[in-house]
Amino acid sequence: MVTTSSPDALKRLAAERALDFVDSGMRLGLGSGSTAAHFVAALGAKVRAGGLDVVGVPTSESTRRLAVEHGVPLTTLEETPELDLTVDGADEVDGRLRLIKGGGGALLREKIVAASSGRMIVIADRSKRVARLGRFPLPVEVVPFGHPSTAVRIARALAGIGLPTAMRLRQGSGDGPYRTDGGNLIYDCDLGEIPDPETLDAALSAVPGVVEHGLFIGLCACAIIAGPDGIELLERG
Repeated sequence: MVTTSSPDALKRLAAERALDFVDSGMRLGLGSGSTAAHFVAALGAKVRAGGLDVVGVPTSESTRRLAVEHGVPLTTLEETPELDLTVDGADEVDGRLRLIKGGGGALLREKIVAASSGRMIVIADRSKRVARLGRFPLPVEVVPFGHPSTAVRIARALAGIGLPTAMRLRQGSGDGPYRTDGGNLIYDCDLGEIPDPETLDAALSAVPGVVEHGLFIGLCACAIIAGPDGIELLERG
């Protein structure tokens, strides 16, 4: 039984549980976001204690800096194109281990790293567990060139499958739009419940100018969900 239900404590609990899936010699994908940051910190502590020999590929520049700070040895996909395991957070996860990710803006690198891994494990607190995806706005990453035109085609694609077309260009902390680590822009789509994530996946992927979107389908093998009553493990059947 967990003695606290604070979101940060639950994130840390899920992150520490994920260490049970890590063995010496592994090549790891290191996710982005607040829950993944707990995993990087816990991983670094184990590495520094001499109990683990691993290398990691960070999914964002912020994760790279955090890994360096905690003493986690790093590599790149150029040097290490195939990974054993990725551990990452999620903005939403449903009972079929379909995800929405990208709230932090690293969805492209996160998806590349996850797809390069033999297995992906998601770590999250109970609030991220949903019956149906879509409560969290779906991020869609686009190239800057002609992005208003791309937004029009995204809206048409959404309308074509019966989904709302409300979207907004994500803004940065200063003047101007938010830029990903790759220099791209993000439109956040307010869709409500998504009845058919696979159809939406295909519709968005077909739009010229869309680099990637935040639906992760068929990538996650296991989710570690921490709640006040303990850990729930969701595994692909």
